[in-house]
Amino acid sequence: MDGNTIQILVAMVIYMAAVIGIGVVYAKKANKSSENYYLGGRSLGPWVTAMSAEASDMSGWLLMGLPGVAYWCGLADAAWTAIGLAVGTYLNWLIVSKRLRRYSIRANNSITLPEFFSNRFREKNKVIMTLAALFILIFFTVYAASCFVTCGKLFSTLFGLDYKLMMIVGAVFVLAYTILGGFLAESASDFMQAIVMVVALAVIVIISTVKAGGIGAVVENAQSIPGFLDFFGLATPVTDAAGTQLVEAGKPLFGEASEYGGLTIASMLAWGLGYFGMPQVLLRFMAIRKESELKMSRRIAMVWVIISLAVAVFIGIIGRQLFPVEHLTKTSAESIFITLSTSFLPPIIAGFVMAGILAATISSSDSYLLIAASAFAKNIFQGVIKKKASDKQVMLVTRITLLAIALVAMFIALDENSVIFSIVSFAWAGFGATFGPLMILSLFWKRTTRAGAIAGMVGGAGMVFLWKLVISNLGGVFAIYELLPAFIFSALCIVVVSLLTKKPSKEIEEDFEAVKNGNVEDFAQTAE
Repeated sequence: MDGNTIQILVAMVIYMAAVIGIGVVYAKKANKSSENYYLGGRSLGPWVTAMSAEASDMSGWLLMGLPGVAYWCGLADAAWTAIGLAVGTYLNWLIVSKRLRRYSIRANNSITLPEFFSNRFREKNKVIMTLAALFILIFFTVYAASCFVTCGKLFSTLFGLDYKLMMIVGAVFVLAYTILGGFLAESASDFMQAIVMVVALAVIVIISTVKAGGIGAVVENAQSIPGFLDFFGLATPVTDAAGTQLVEAGKPLFGEASEYGGLTIASMLAWGLGYFGMPQVLLRFMAIRKESELKMSRRIAMVWVIISLAVAVFIGIIGRQLFPVEHLTKTSAESIFITLSTSFLPPIIAGFVMAGILAATISSSDSYLLIAASAFAKNIFQGVIKKKASDKQVMLVTRITLLAIALVAMFIALDENSVIFSIVSFAWAGFGATFGPLMILSLFWKRTTRAGAIAGMVGGAGMVFLWKLVISNLGGVFAIYELLPAFIFSALCIVVVSLLTKKPSKEIEEDFEAVKNGNVEDFAQTAE
């Protein structure tokens, strides 16, 4: 390593030490009980709730995946996705957060998402709990893999070392940190990491804009590429058979702009639907200390999200002017943020900016690992296999499950040609379609039945796989993002099956009415 690389490494080590320090501080409190470990004892303030929710949501995708999309094919795909995410964020905080916070307490003080759904319908045989936990295990393992890919790309790009080795090193660090501190440490560090992420984005976009000759020069360059700066058109890189963009006279080649019609826009906007089923965000709603503080959290979250998404998209646009032939594949394009940072910043500052990517990755992967592990340990092991398991046994199984999930995710992440955006989009669709319609209807439709809930989860998850692997290959109107048709299908399954089955019991309806009309902070449901 040369001197510059060593400075970058030192800055990142300092950052990692700070993250570990947070884990150590919260470890004692987190390990007092499984409720503290999984939900922080419902003690989060509005700032930590908002910032940790968004940081855990966006992940390394915000700093690498989204700029990479904008760099590769221009504004449309990235911008419409960002708009969908911003709208979805707002509606989730506005519609779901307050009702879920209240209902999760009424539903026997539920501390995980599968537990909430199961208690919401007063299950005895825990079918909903088991299915929800299994789907969380599947999709969060894929999600964790995307984070490990980010770690591998970051470290291999910075230090010129083997991708697989660097991916494993990053995964081990995240795993150790998550085992140590639980939800409180995760949320506290996510708050810090949300700040690091937005500062890193702002620093790079300002410096890069200056280096590019100002916003006018960036816009002029983007307009010279067919479809690159269009909201209703898409730039088309000319590539060889291997997917590498061709270069002529030092300039990347683009073909004619392709159309970007209403169906494609709807497909991108559908990203916003994913929020209604996203466990790492929904858990923050359940964990806030006071329902009344959710309004402030919503405002904080929206400011962060709008700034971060807009800047991330613009970084990709700027990158095309400053480094037009640096990244000639779709996979490589996701490193444009790293290229800008290491090219224009002093090494020690670049190291802290690189910590922004690490921050985004850690803030998401620790959430994914913890929620997935809790889904098995709390909901399957204690909820089904060994109902009288002690807190100590549950915590042990949690840590064993964390290790197993991390190993599977590392195996998925071994392919260094993985595109972060693609991995995230599939897992996002999985959660959105599996849990989104069920969450909305469970909170706001009293007629929702247990059978309808099961049908909705299975139908939504199944349609994500069917559409992605089979139907989308037909092309044309079928090539839309799988979340949209799967979300609609899941909602239809819930409504149709609920109307065809016996209406909920009197006790379930009383729970619903109490949550709908109540303003109190604490409910006490008597378990059947």
